[in-house]
Amino acid sequence: MSAPFSIVIPTLNAAEGLPATVNALLPGLEVGMIHELIVSDGGSTDATLDIAAQAGAVVVAGPKGRGGQLRRGAAAAQGEWLLFLHADTQLAPDWVGAAAVHRAEHPNLAAVFRLKFRATGLAPRIVAGWANLRSSALNLPYGDQGLLMSRALYDYSGGYPEQPLMEDVAMARALKGRIRLLDTYAATGAERYAKNGWVRQSLRNFGTLTRYSFGADPEQLSKRYHKG
Repeated sequence: MSAPFSIVIPTLNAAEGLPATVNALLPGLEVGMIHELIVSDGGSTDATLDIAAQAGAVVVAGPKGRGGQLRRGAAAAQGEWLLFLHADTQLAPDWVGAAAVHRAEHPNLAAVFRLKFRATGLAPRIVAGWANLRSSALNLPYGDQGLLMSRALYDYSGGYPEQPLMEDVAMARALKGRIRLLDTYAATGAERYAKNGWVRQSLRNFGTLTRYSFGADPEQLSKRYHKG
């Protein structure tokens, strides 16, 4: 049986975090679970593409915008299963076992990892705890938790929409509750929280989600979000 997982990572000037993200995938490569690594780039001007080449990744280039980048990456993928990761999301060492169990026992569901921030203190634990509760109770994870699903389920959902923000929420809605939380974690960066403050950034995230839920244009939301 061929390796089942195609890993899709959208990038835009991600040279700082990408090496650690790729290194965290090595357990899957060692046991023959990774079919390919696809880096879907949105116009990087740093060393991102060099790092991708050194990792043996298939590079897909196109306009920036995470939704479109994810969609192009998925279109290029050849694996039976797709694992979408942000460029600064590092999977736990035991991710392969959790993913293999999910594939064997829940083939008709998508899965996300429990969120963990690469930051210390009470605030990161509270924000991550809320994200995990939201994922479990409301079936509404964010993209920094990764997303694992079969190609068949991805096609059923209609795929990622070509929008620059809230593409993860759109995908979660398209999956209609077919998401479960894995018993392992993904560790993501906390730079935006550190810059803006944990309370302020959490409120900004909630406000963006609320406006999107009431029909705000993702393009306008993205412009407003990335100002901060």
